Amino acid sequence: MRVVGTAGHVDHGKSTLVKALTGIDPDRLKEEKEREMTIDLGFAWLTLPSGQTVSIVDVPGHEGFIKNMLAGVGGIDAALLVIAADEGVMPQTREHLAILDLLQVKGGVVALTKKDVVDPEWIEMVSADVRTELAETILANAKIIPVSSKTRDGIKDLLAELDRLLETVAAKNNLGKPRLPIDRVFSIAGFGTVVTGTLIDGSFAVGQEIEIVPGGKRGRVRGLQTHKSKLERATPGSRVAMNLSGLAVEDLARGQVVALPGTLAATTLLDARVQYLASAPKALEHNAEVDFFTGSAEVPARVRLLDHAELKPGDIGWVQLQLAAPVAVAKNDRFIIRFPSPSITIGGGVIVDPNATTRHRRFKPDVIARLETLARGTPDEIVLQFLAARGAHPADAKEIATGTGLSTEVVAQALTAQAANVVALGAAYITLPNWNALAEKIRAALDEFHRQNPLRAGLSREELKSRLGLAPRVFDRVIERATAENILSASEDLVRRPDFVVKFAPELQKKIDALLAQFDRAPYAPPSAQDAEAAIGADAVNALVTQGKLVRLNDQVLLAPKAFNAMQDWVVATIRAQGEVTAAQVRDQFNTSRKYAVGLLEYLDTIRVTKRVGDARVLR
Repeated sequence: MRVVGTAGHVDHGKSTLVKALTGIDPDRLKEEKEREMTIDLGFAWLTLPSGQTVSIVDVPGHEGFIKNMLAGVGGIDAALLVIAADEGVMPQTREHLAILDLLQVKGGVVALTKKDVVDPEWIEMVSADVRTELAETILANAKIIPVSSKTRDGIKDLLAELDRLLETVAAKNNLGKPRLPIDRVFSIAGFGTVVTGTLIDGSFAVGQEIEIVPGGKRGRVRGLQTHKSKLERATPGSRVAMNLSGLAVEDLARGQVVALPGTLAATTLLDARVQYLASAPKALEHNAEVDFFTGSAEVPARVRLLDHAELKPGDIGWVQLQLAAPVAVAKNDRFIIRFPSPSITIGGGVIVDPNATTRHRRFKPDVIARLETLARGTPDEIVLQFLAARGAHPADAKEIATGTGLSTEVVAQALTAQAANVVALGAAYITLPNWNALAEKIRAALDEFHRQNPLRAGLSREELKSRLGLAPRVFDRVIERATAENILSASEDLVRRPDFVVKFAPELQKKIDALLAQFDRAPYAPPSAQDAEAAIGADAVNALVTQGKLVRLNDQVLLAPKAFNAMQDWVVATIRAQGEVTAAQVRDQFNTSRKYAVGLLEYLDTIRVTKRVGDARVLR
């Protein structure tokens, strides 16, 4: 399925030509029919002589509706540039042509309409003028075909040229990440919410869960149609009407994108290469305000120039665009920028980093080098550059594919080729230099903690995760890798340097020895936890627990390991012999208090040796 978009000045006969080609009137609005002027996007379709089915997006030509025009031309395969033979090239002809050139539309044909109202010599002269206008554009080699929608003279030739042209234009890529930029939203009685757009980058199937970006609302594909024919699966490059369940019309708007959940992110900061039109009325200054158009979206933006003091007409430069609202874009998407007042197209280009994470400083060679790599590098270089820019934040293959615009298969091949330069953290990856920097940050955090807390066994895992700023799933893989490389030792709750041991000062050691002697003298009625902490300090008590020299039953009760083992063994043996045991029996057996007896049994419940049944304990 291929898509052709019209372009051209108002009243040059675009809609009339579409009707002559397809038999379908693309002007669907009442106001359009009353004013005899296209205001919004129109849609039609036809079957070419070869049997190929083609969608046609008809755009308005009036300068007041250029924003609607831009919403329709983003996904087209080829352009049908319409120029009236009796008027020739006009202002909107030039603006539309510039837009097609900036969007790098893959090919086109020129229909010289109203052939029936001029003589052959005039057509020859206008054709020469048109050829001059096309000379420096992407349509330089486009064929010019005089036609009359009224008499149908030349229509067969135009259809044949469209057929030939589309045979030479490459089909849309299937990257497995389908996107449907929404250009219409409406409701149909009995069906509910419907959106339309030109499908790119992948396929959608009936029943799939989808996500609306930006916004994050989710729904499901209830039905698919192309040219009023039902489909089970829509393919890249086709005009699609998508019936959505779980979403209301008011949840959606032109400019949003239908995607598979988690495959597309909205952004407000992106890096791009911009071509500033030679026809622009003045230089583009740093921090200039513009209107930004991509896909079917439109949003105000501020242009930060990265390698120029200002862009003069005809210049090409690197920019960072700060968008006023989130927009869903992917790497290599093309865009248009316009001055908001007076409203005029001034340039456009290609997005190289759709989700820039930092605001770049100007005139920095390393920033420009990175952007050059993203724009022109090999897949291996692009993947490595993407990971390098993420610093200590690893990315999995899906995230890399989304951020780079590469397919997951190409990403996998690049990761294999760069195995010596990347570190795998489970399914996520980080560059070797970034891993080394992260490892050094871990060492520094642990060294600082041990220096400030010499009596504590280690830093909590949660605290280290917070210091590193890592997501839980990534943090666990980081701990595994750091443990394997002997950067740290980890328990369920704590992390420490592998060579760290708690060492007590001589004066404190004397107090500890005296305390442990008390536990030996009265093993079943030893000092309370509060008394122990008062004698040697809470950190020292915790260190003795970590070293296994004391067992903490709860906040109040500590036991020496020998006493704890004796009590646990007796409880287990008693239950096996009698079926159960009570706190009173423990108290009497060991001539202790109820506090210690209950503390022991609750601790045994916690470690799943026993369980409580009424007032007694049984074995689990």
